[in-house]
Amino acid sequence: MERQPGQHEPNIVVIGGGTGSFTLLTGLKEVTPNLTAVVNMADDGGSTGILRDELGVLPPGDVRQCLVALARNPMARDLFTYRYGPDDGSLAGHSFGNLFLATLGQLKDGDFGAAVKAAGQFLNITGAVLPATLDNVTLEIEFPDGQTIHGEHHLDHGVVFSAQRPEVRLVPPASITDEATRAIQEADLVVVAPGSLYGSLAAVLAVGGMSEALRTTKAKKAFVCNLVTEEGQTDGFSVNDYAEEIIRFMGGVNLDYVLYNTHKPPQDLLARYKEEHRTWVHLDPDESSEEPVYQTVGRNFVAAVSSNHPTLIRHNQARIAHSLLQIANGEEL
Repeated sequence: MERQPGQHEPNIVVIGGGTGSFTLLTGLKEVTPNLTAVVNMADDGGSTGILRDELGVLPPGDVRQCLVALARNPMARDLFTYRYGPDDGSLAGHSFGNLFLATLGQLKDGDFGAAVKAAGQFLNITGAVLPATLDNVTLEIEFPDGQTIHGEHHLDHGVVFSAQRPEVRLVPPASITDEATRAIQEADLVVVAPGSLYGSLAAVLAVGGMSEALRTTKAKKAFVCNLVTEEGQTDGFSVNDYAEEIIRFMGGVNLDYVLYNTHKPPQDLLARYKEEHRTWVHLDPDESSEEPVYQTVGRNFVAAVSSNHPTLIRHNQARIAHSLLQIANGEEL
């Protein structure tokens, strides 16, 4: 969906990290240039985790994905997405973009925020990418029984929540950057992206000062719900379950809109996801007799099956962007 001449170009902030933010930003950059990604900084797995441990840098992984989503330089975008293979020695598993950001951070005397800005100029991005915090933090999740998980990467190793609603915090406590606060305050619409609920989303919303920024902004607040559940973490979650957890992570700040998918994905794809104990997230109309505080927007948000990713269920970038643009512009849904 291309911008039309004379069309209002609202100021939209996307909060999250990883593939969820990548999807939203890729679609939104086609409808407004006034985009800001506020990014999770607690990632500690894979290439990112190795660089954090060995170089002492802040995590580049989620920032890299947001930069790539907004990039207008095709060659630079390809470089940033390049990942070294198993035969590449000590570089195996690393993303070139992660290495670039880590190196640039060192050249900027450890100023990771300055490194991200410079990388944005190199990639000729639309809008801006801002780390939610510049504090060096680790995600900590504590369950009602006292069990505690340290590190976001442990969520990918068979952790089972058993329908518990754990407390989520950052260690040490982190502070939101002035730039991120300003972006949220000046936005027409703030969107919480889909993503790992107790990983990237909880981690970025747990940053100190984030809930206050969301509480005091005049922007509308929306959440784009996940298409499928996460094994062991959100088993059986409905749209409202996801939304209620987002509100809890935001310190009780209410959402104005929750966007969810109404189109059931192809049966063969659902069967594949079922093998991984993951199910389609749908709205349960009988879940609560009380009217929720947010407006639900249900549409067909599933992308057509791609030849590049024939076994994946993904959001349709253009449809999501169109719906968010309607909300930002105050149009009737």
